[in-house]
Amino acid sequence: MARARIDDGAGAAAVQEAVVALAEGGSAPRTVTATAVRWLLQVLADGEPGATVEVRVPPFGAVQFREGLSHTRGTPPNVVETDPSTFIRLATGTLSWDEAVAGALVSASGSRADLRGYVPVRLSQA
Repeated sequence: MARARIDDGAGAAAVQEAVVALAEGGSAPRTVTATAVRWLLQVLADGEPGATVEVRVPPFGAVQFREGLSHTRGTPPNVVETDPSTFIRLATGTLSWDEAVAGALVSASGSRADLRGYVPVRLSQA
């Protein structure tokens, strides 16, 4: 069963709250962080439909996106995984992909598991 879509207004508000909390050295409440991550994953997938790359942000969600060869079973060949705070920072542009990779803040496997050009996400599409 597909997860219900997050309303753009609620998602953007959660992202804003999470970004402020991170900038202040803290973290937003778990429900706010979950909504922010899920909405940003939703925006990422909407902006580049496909199933070539899977982005995982445990424990809150995962999406497949990007056109190209897709998989139907098991672990996909191109996987990016990171924690919620890092994903929010990547998706909003307060952390670059290169900084995240250099700091070992993301795990990326596969020839297409590079989010340069996809983060920060294009929030104007939301």
